[in-house]
Amino acid sequence: MFTLTAIIEYVIVSLACALLFALCSFTLLGALQQAGYGGKRYLAWLFRKGNMARSRFTLLAFLIALSSLVLGLCFSFAGKWAAYISIVPVLLFCAVWCAAERNALKVPLSPTARAKRVYVLHILVLFVAAFLIVLAANAIAYYSKHELVGHLRYILIALLPLCEPMLLLAANALEKPFSSHKNKKYLAAAREKLHGTKCVKIGITGSCGKTSVKNFLAVILSEKYKVLATPESYNTPLGIAKAIENADLNAYDFFVAEMGARHTGDISELCELVRPDHCIVTGICPQHLESFGTIENVIAAKGEILKGTKAGGFAVIGMDENTAKLDPKGAGLVKVGVGEHGECGAIEIKCTAHGTDFKLALGIFQTDAHTKLLGAHSAQNIALAAAMAFKLGLTKEEIVRGIAKIDYIPHRLQPFEANGVTVLDDAYNSNVLGAAAAVETLRLFEGRKFVITPGLVELGVLEESENMALGERLVGLDCIILVGATLITAVKKGYLAAGGDPEKLTIVPTLDKAQELLETQLQAGDTVLFLNDLPDIYN
Repeated sequence: MFTLTAIIEYVIVSLACALLFALCSFTLLGALQQAGYGGKRYLAWLFRKGNMARSRFTLLAFLIALSSLVLGLCFSFAGKWAAYISIVPVLLFCAVWCAAERNALKVPLSPTARAKRVYVLHILVLFVAAFLIVLAANAIAYYSKHELVGHLRYILIALLPLCEPMLLLAANALEKPFSSHKNKKYLAAAREKLHGTKCVKIGITGSCGKTSVKNFLAVILSEKYKVLATPESYNTPLGIAKAIENADLNAYDFFVAEMGARHTGDISELCELVRPDHCIVTGICPQHLESFGTIENVIAAKGEILKGTKAGGFAVIGMDENTAKLDPKGAGLVKVGVGEHGECGAIEIKCTAHGTDFKLALGIFQTDAHTKLLGAHSAQNIALAAAMAFKLGLTKEEIVRGIAKIDYIPHRLQPFEANGVTVLDDAYNSNVLGAAAAVETLRLFEGRKFVITPGLVELGVLEESENMALGERLVGLDCIILVGATLITAVKKGYLAAGGDPEKLTIVPTLDKAQELLETQLQAGDTVLFLNDLPDIYN
């Protein structure tokens, strides 16, 4: 059993299995990457109801075990070669798996240095696991001294697919100390750069609208100043550090940083990194309740930006029942309320399918404004950015010119036409308020109205009730297509309970199936809303 020839055999078989099964792990690695390499979020995805990932690995294990059993028995006449013949199907089934999973992720795996390190360590972990299984299998065959057991000893390799999701998590844990050390140095350099710059820094947080308000403010301030803003949804410490890595901050007048949070303390960490001079809280709703637990925790977490902003700065606050509990003055900031009865706001909002007109109130001044953006919430978000710009010295004329230049934000109620059909791309909208606004905007259009949605996520105990409420809002639309299996039950229940027509409701497993269905039904003049195209870790 422990001859040199036998050990070489164990190593070759184990290495081959490790390399083959590693090829089957790209979907898992992509989900882990989307989860921010966080074990808890990865496990939540893995064990989420309706997730087929574990089922597919179970099927792969079953097929390998069954085929190994059949071949081992059929080729028992070949003597010791029967065991080797029995593991040939591993190659076949792994090849089929790779072909089937090639486009499994909507968000492709990004080949970052960290992803590559985790993948290499995953191969190593797979090799160790495979070697232990191979060693145990040969030990069983050796000590049983039964010829048939020897022929079937490699059937135990079928255990590897069952373990693979957790083996990837182990590889991630092995890699984490390296990334943590590297990230600390990276963030320290970014912190020194941000603290040493002369440009004015503005932090933006809230449950919804952060990216939009950030972009709006950057456009408006650019009427008079040179502005750098974090790109896309770069709202983590590493994202902000990456955004400034190659930038000369002293060449800019303002740096605008979006700040996201999933846990208490996240905003404090971002403020310690950026040390903002002023801040904006767009509004607070039950988004990310799954990780925060209660709305009180959400309010406290978003309120961390007030303590993290330099004393004497402006705190522009989108007024709602939750932000009313924040205390900017207690943090030494000058509060600027935006909304009904606030110092600033958007009033007399008139929404059409071609844009939004409103009066912009800036203290004692009022001025007419127009944006091509859709929905009343767009005007309200613009008012938040305009309020900050006004406090920072822009005139109302400069602000209105800036508003007119604001363009659509990708995947945030972004309209475009295709073959006479209007498409509203609201794929990045995953909050309660934004979903309600998107549905109301859809109703502004002529012709038949379609909506495709998988529901809303990260709402914790409110997930069912809020998705039922979303279903209620869809009543009256011409076609509702629900995607997936995770949240759509509550959406369907709410829709039917509110009197929705069941004949107008269709459930499909994937977005691709929804698009195939649309191709058979859409015609010129129709409008279709893609509401919250969930990342893979929610499906």
